[in-house]
Amino acid sequence: MAFFDSKYLKPFKNIYLLVLIVFVIWMLFFDAHSLLFHHELNSDIEELEYQKEHYKNEMAKDDKAIKELSTEEGIERTARENYYMKKPDEDIFIIEYEDSIAKQQEDE
Repeated sequence: MAFFDSKYLKPFKNIYLLVLIVFVIWMLFFDAHSLLFHHELNSDIEELEYQKEHYKNEMAKDDKAIKELSTEEGIERTARENYYMKKPDEDIFIIEYEDSIAKQQEDE
């Protein structure tokens, strides 16, 4: 019984301390509301907040594009630049620079 009389094991003879240690270990690792579970939830919250900001920025860009397309000049400019549309009596010349051609070849 000299093993249990050690000065290091003496505090563990107290039943309240043993129950407290078991309770803390249980709550930190094994419970449904454990520290690990809360860490996962916090990382999910951070990811969702990042996505929320991203989509807010995308919505702002889309609102800007909608305002631009709500005018007659904006519609005409978009049709000419993106879809190469033209009026019946005009010619269109597309000018490509050397650096843009090299970039297109790398993408392919």
